[in-house]
Amino acid sequence: MSTLALATPTDTATVDRITRVRLSSVTLPLPTPISDAKVLTGRQKAMTEVAMLFAEISTEAGLEGVGFSYSKRAGGPGQFAHAREIAPVLIGEDPSDIAKIWDKLVWAGASVGRSGLSVQAIAAFDVALWDLKAKRAGLPLAKLLGSHRDSVRTYNTSGGFLHSPIEEVLERAEASLASGIQGIKIKVGHPDNAVDLARVTAVRERIGDAPLMVDANQQWDRATARRMCRAFEPLNLVWIEEPLDAYDNEGHAMLASTFDTPIATGEMLASVGEHAELIRVGGADIVQPDAPRVGGITQFLKVMALADARHLQLAPHFAMEIHIHLAAAYPREPWVEHFEWLDPLFDEHLEIAGGRMHVSSRPGLGVTISEQARRWTVATHDERP
Repeated sequence: MSTLALATPTDTATVDRITRVRLSSVTLPLPTPISDAKVLTGRQKAMTEVAMLFAEISTEAGLEGVGFSYSKRAGGPGQFAHAREIAPVLIGEDPSDIAKIWDKLVWAGASVGRSGLSVQAIAAFDVALWDLKAKRAGLPLAKLLGSHRDSVRTYNTSGGFLHSPIEEVLERAEASLASGIQGIKIKVGHPDNAVDLARVTAVRERIGDAPLMVDANQQWDRATARRMCRAFEPLNLVWIEEPLDAYDNEGHAMLASTFDTPIATGEMLASVGEHAELIRVGGADIVQPDAPRVGGITQFLKVMALADARHLQLAPHFAMEIHIHLAAAYPREPWVEHFEWLDPLFDEHLEIAGGRMHVSSRPGLGVTISEQARRWTVATHDERP
């Protein structure tokens, strides 16, 4: 006879309550101004900093979850202000009820919409709740979600911006591969298409058969995108990213059905609904959701399910500290984008070896906020009962 104890109707599940929410607005300076095609075409200014929104959620049981969202060029103060206004919604809630809390947060600020800045503020709370839940279980987040692998293919973007001379791009590409990163992505979308073709050809020649991707950052019209996709076909690219405006689903679908080189997009979409429409019309071979931009992990998992149902590849945008766990839980072999920009914000760093980024064995996301991040803090808010 089994000696295992069976649960009875009188057993009580563990219930915890949120007792404190601490918000921090952190300005992360970049070592050099960053320029992609949007800068060269005059649509945006060079990027000199990243605005980070951190949420630290504490409970009666003494647990703490850490989450973050971010904004580039503008929007950081707005995210912080919105998060501060809706933070009282969390107090007294059971932190395990993540989907319920997400709905309460989004409806608390629904008059400003259910996408964009409002859900990007919610993302910091949502990620913190998932971090806390995994810590309660004593598991890395990937394991809590149900991982398919312990490491994910990784590619580097930060050495291939358009402001960098081609020799610098080539040197950084070689250094990235030597450091254990598997693939290289460089920016395209230069006003002179011949410059793009020359730069990409030079990188292909330098790195040989290593995986190579390009990113146009939405800067081509449909005619230019067709010409450039055709010109890039012989270079055996892993993908061509954001060749068109992020909301031109039909245009992206046309490119995806015409050319052999896969089309990747999705990073600028700010809701599950926007991703659902992109996927429905066949606008991407490779979907690139961004957890902070779609409202956190709760919403990202819905996008993952939609992509998997259509047998699509996944390559999450930015925020590798979050996305390594989500990519590890995707059924199809994904890619994760490597950016070292956020390294100073955390005490721990991800291991990269053999072309792959490895999931941390630490519980939760596996990161803690550094003292340097505390020094870069420009505003805080402490919500208690």
